Amino acid sequence: MHAAAEDEVHDEFFPVVPAPQDGSRWQAPTDLEQYLYRLCRADDAYAYLRTLAIEGVYYPVRLDQAQAADEGTYPMLTTGTPDGRTVAQVYTPGLLPRPHPYLVYEYATLGALAQIVPEEVDVLAVNAATPCEQYFLTDDEERETWLDLHHELFSPDALMDRVVTRRTGAPAPGPLLHGLACGAHLCFRNGDAWNTPHWHGMGYRGETERIADDWGVHGRADWLGIQERLLDQEVSPWYWDFVLGARTALLRAGARRVDPEQWRDCVESTLRARAQEDGTVDDDAEFGDFVAHLRALVGKVLRYESRFRADGLLPPDGFVRTVAAWDIGRASKMARWGRGARYAAESEMYAAIERAGGAARAAYDSWEEFSAGYVLGRCLHFDEEEFGPWYTTVLDAHRALATDPDSPWRTVPFTWVSGDPG
Repeated sequence: MHAAAEDEVHDEFFPVVPAPQDGSRWQAPTDLEQYLYRLCRADDAYAYLRTLAIEGVYYPVRLDQAQAADEGTYPMLTTGTPDGRTVAQVYTPGLLPRPHPYLVYEYATLGALAQIVPEEVDVLAVNAATPCEQYFLTDDEERETWLDLHHELFSPDALMDRVVTRRTGAPAPGPLLHGLACGAHLCFRNGDAWNTPHWHGMGYRGETERIADDWGVHGRADWLGIQERLLDQEVSPWYWDFVLGARTALLRAGARRVDPEQWRDCVESTLRARAQEDGTVDDDAEFGDFVAHLRALVGKVLRYESRFRADGLLPPDGFVRTVAAWDIGRASKMARWGRGARYAAESEMYAAIERAGGAARAAYDSWEEFSAGYVLGRCLHFDEEEFGPWYTTVLDAHRALATDPDSPWRTVPFTWVSGDPG
């Protein structure tokens, strides 16, 4: 856990979003809140509740209580009203405030709320003090309705594989927005808003469990280590880009096209030359197996690129120069995951995201090229030439990000002139 910086301490415990004073319609942060706003104006509380059953909500918890909570316990911060009633406040993701060093938000489905909202709570306040606020009683009959709607409507898969974009509260065009856009593949897969500057993700517990289970990150030191390695592109095997670089070297040397056998020979000869320079034994069986593996990797790359061209991931004559995007894209999200788990300060998250954007611009010339590198890295890591879900899901992401008008690839320039904020 990092020590809270002075500029991280603030009084934005709960969001306060005033309605427009001029009578105009409110521009909500995301499409979800815009829809809830419309339901409020139509006085359709039941449709509002059905929407919560689909999406889930976030509730506030003191950080020390969240950290001390045993499995199966769900502390929740509640407030009181002047007339003596107890209120539980919950929010949809677009309205969550800037993370606070002593308060976190946890995610819950409507069905879970029916069971974890304390018995003494009288009212569930949804998006209180915003133009799309709504209030529900928490008696037994109401909780039964929540459970019924949860069983009818909630599906975790329905919250994934979608482009979610903030309409308000996003960073201005520039390095931070570009760095956020580098995590668009994972944001699409997880159903997260790609351009939110204040990260809550799956909630505090969800974020700590995510990076513990998937990355072995259990504290600040772990997060700092993996974040730096991703930004330095040292998590993926070095020899992936070594093999791709051999083809690039042949093209730069004047080859109009690279024959696969010529490419394999270049990989082997370069590898053996480096071994001799380093004093490595290059005639033992282990080294020979490694050379054979890298020669075989040429064929694997060619087969993936052929499929990429057929599926529109690459242009007809396109190829992948580097898989740097695989680490860079994950670095962009790791910065946010670390913040959600409170292992990273806000300034550290922003700095890491901006570094990810800079690394992407140094390695690629377009979002499409970045995406092809990301997809190849993911396939080399997971897919084993099966062209199964590890490939098809990220292909779906690529296609959506390339065509959705709200996608960062359609709204954020990949490069810009130094000094130009856009």
